[in-house]
Amino acid sequence: MTLQSLDWAVMALYGAVVLVVGLAFTRRAGQDATEYFLAGRSLPWWVLGTSMVATTFSTDTPNLVTDIVRTSGVSGNWVWWAFVLTGMLTVFFYAKLWRRSGVMTDMEFYELRYAGGLAAFLRGFRAIYLGVFFNVMIMATVTLAAIKIGGVLLGVDRYTVVLVAGTVTLLYSATAGLWGVVATDLLLFVIAMIGAVAAAVVAVGHPDVGGLGPLLAHPNVQGSLSFLPDFSDWSTAAAVFVVPIAVQWWSTWYPGAEPGGGGYAAQRMLAAKDESHSLKAVLWFNVAHYGLRPWPWILVALASLVVFPDLDAIQAAFPAVDPAILGHDLAYPAMLSFLPTGLLGLVVASLAAAYMSTISTHLNWGSSYVVQDVYRRFMRTDADEGHYVTVARITTVVLTVFMGIVALWLETALQAFQILLQIGAGTGLVFLLRWFWWRINAWSELSAMVISFAVAVWFEFGHVQVGLPDWSASMRLVMGVVITTIGWVIVTFLTRPTDEATLRAFYEKMRPVGSGWRAVVGVQPAPEGESVSAAALAWFLGCVAVYAALFATGYALYGQVAGAVGLGLVAAVGAVGVVRLLPRVGLR
Repeated sequence: MTLQSLDWAVMALYGAVVLVVGLAFTRRAGQDATEYFLAGRSLPWWVLGTSMVATTFSTDTPNLVTDIVRTSGVSGNWVWWAFVLTGMLTVFFYAKLWRRSGVMTDMEFYELRYAGGLAAFLRGFRAIYLGVFFNVMIMATVTLAAIKIGGVLLGVDRYTVVLVAGTVTLLYSATAGLWGVVATDLLLFVIAMIGAVAAAVVAVGHPDVGGLGPLLAHPNVQGSLSFLPDFSDWSTAAAVFVVPIAVQWWSTWYPGAEPGGGGYAAQRMLAAKDESHSLKAVLWFNVAHYGLRPWPWILVALASLVVFPDLDAIQAAFPAVDPAILGHDLAYPAMLSFLPTGLLGLVVASLAAAYMSTISTHLNWGSSYVVQDVYRRFMRTDADEGHYVTVARITTVVLTVFMGIVALWLETALQAFQILLQIGAGTGLVFLLRWFWWRINAWSELSAMVISFAVAVWFEFGHVQVGLPDWSASMRLVMGVVITTIGWVIVTFLTRPTDEATLRAFYEKMRPVGSGWRAVVGVQPAPEGESVSAAALAWFLGCVAVYAALFATGYALYGQVAGAVGLGLVAAVGAVGVVRLLPRVGLR
């Protein structure tokens, strides 16, 4: 298929507007590192929350959801729906603490919480580990999705997509910093949502599908509709539901759903006006990301099971697509090929918006680690602010190059998702406890990171050498969590705790609630207006409200009125309960 003049005009208009909006902040972002990386710590919650939503709405997300639905049904989405538990925990326990810390990056936290050379090493090493290695893998996954979309909708090769998409995004993200990122995110989110809904409407209306009713009744689809897996098939149920709900959400580090917050989510919390805006930003992000947005992608995925029931059907329809990137995730861009002229341009622009939002965030976030936590901390401590902004822009270019190289190596979005989960398996509990338990030390974090990485490498390569079975991804995850958790707990008690002066200084600055610091500071009253029990109840009600809203929407689309109304009421009750509890969790 080819885009018509109207499609190109829509895309060109979108590109021009985004660049103008982004570049308008170039001068302001160039004032100093705080302006470049944190927008002067002056942003309101609705801007920050929407920016996080836009960032997670990347080009690989609908491809990933399509892959999951086609291979595991709607219930397969529990592998990421489980992260609601993580996100809501961050809202009510960690968001205000991040803003209270006053650090520039979440890596700076290490020298606030721990002491000595090991804390400094951990800060620098983890900055490279996450800001370069992990970050490049994430961006490469997003770019892989762009490659597949470009191959199907535009007929261009992977090298052209990497060059053009990377260059355009680099242009404004390197110059305008976080100011440009969040400003364009507001526009990109609106465009991306319009495009996603439009794609779903056209997919459901495809002649082979025939509308929502025939879609849900089609034999190719009926086995994929359930919100929960078939528990009589225990291996599948364990992989897509039991492990994510019981283990994955608290134990695994994954970008955007880090236990306790971290990465670009921490960057947004640190950029908030105050603690209240930090909390509300993360709350809005979780409601929108999990409760409001998934169904347009799911509907397209279900429709694709009718139009392209298997990989051979996709290959036959698009013979020019490189067989190396053929997978079920390709079904999403394949369904977009049926969009009419004009609307096709809008949807392609919406996917470009999703791509640019995610990549610009990760470029800014990754460069903040490299500049603030490595270059400024260990290499050049006395330069002027303009120098650090220049280094940040150069770093952004380098990260873009690495991203393109890795994107050309990957094959499917699900492949990268599982790699990242496995590498971070078992580290999450450290990130949750380090704020609230004095005994966690720098060795705890370092050992967790090293052990989890070693286990991931072993499962990928080493087990074959000794004839062990090739375990499923979920079994690998559980084994990784068990081995890593046992390892870092043993290391924690075999090593000395952080010195008392550092622990006391951290407690006095952060004032974490609970009894985990009693051994250091004795019994202390909780900060005014903050209650552990209220935060725990708000967390529970927040999770209930989001899940109820998610499945109420699903029941409404399925035509099951009673289920939709019932869960809608549950969502409303949960939301009211959260609002009433906010004053008791520190929201002023």
